[in-house]
Amino acid sequence: MNLVIQSLAPISDSHLRPLAALARSRETRRADDTLLRLLDADPLQRPDIDAYCGAHALDYAYIAPDAKLADFGLVAMDMDSTLITIECIDEIADFCGLKAEVAAITEASMRGEIKDFNESLTRRVALLKGLDASALERVYEERLRLSPGAERMLEGARAAGLKTLLVSGGFTFFTERLKARLGLDYARANTLEIVDGKLTGKVVGDIVNAEEKARTLVETCAKIGIDPKRAIAMGDGSNDLKMMAEAGLSVAFRAKPVVRQSASVAFNFVGLDGLLRLF
Repeated sequence: MNLVIQSLAPISDSHLRPLAALARSRETRRADDTLLRLLDADPLQRPDIDAYCGAHALDYAYIAPDAKLADFGLVAMDMDSTLITIECIDEIADFCGLKAEVAAITEASMRGEIKDFNESLTRRVALLKGLDASALERVYEERLRLSPGAERMLEGARAAGLKTLLVSGGFTFFTERLKARLGLDYARANTLEIVDGKLTGKVVGDIVNAEEKARTLVETCAKIGIDPKRAIAMGDGSNDLKMMAEAGLSVAFRAKPVVRQSASVAFNFVGLDGLLRLF
């Protein structure tokens, strides 16, 4: 395999020899100041590489030497804390003075400590009952920011011929706006019930949980005529794991430990555009 090392800052020459030794690589190529490619690296050395890279703020990935981004046909992304930097439901809750309480449930759910995502979401949404729906617009306009490298990653994926899917346990209010803004092909999320301009504290229809995320990825692949193993799935929380397991390449982005351990690749430091630099 090729071992790709990335960093936000220039990678010092002092890392070259220890990385090559740990990877048992026969050749190191420096693509630029922030990207190294170690050829014929031994994947069984992953634990040592993981420890070294973690200690030096480096991201790494084992990639087949002949792999190309164009080999894939779909990139599927989680929204909250993946495509964007915030958890929308936590920010909505801030407008009714309950951010800390809701954020604690969100964090426990994303770490996998709350096993039932439906229950977790239902509990959090219920706390929003009576909030003026204008809070959603304020979150979108004032607080929602794209994650570093998001637009560059999407441009590169489209240029390579990939379709784009945003699939979220969050809300359609945000996914539909991002779909239009970023020119995404598909989006799936939960719908908040609003009556007379107020949130009712309920979700309309089936909840987009881990199983629904995985099903959406598989159905989207069928729609565009590709095998799910030609999909890339990006996420950060435990409710992304089943979707990521269906994909041929899974990317944990600034993710919870349980997700980093299961993913093909983890980006703990670089932006989403690190995906492009793997190939």
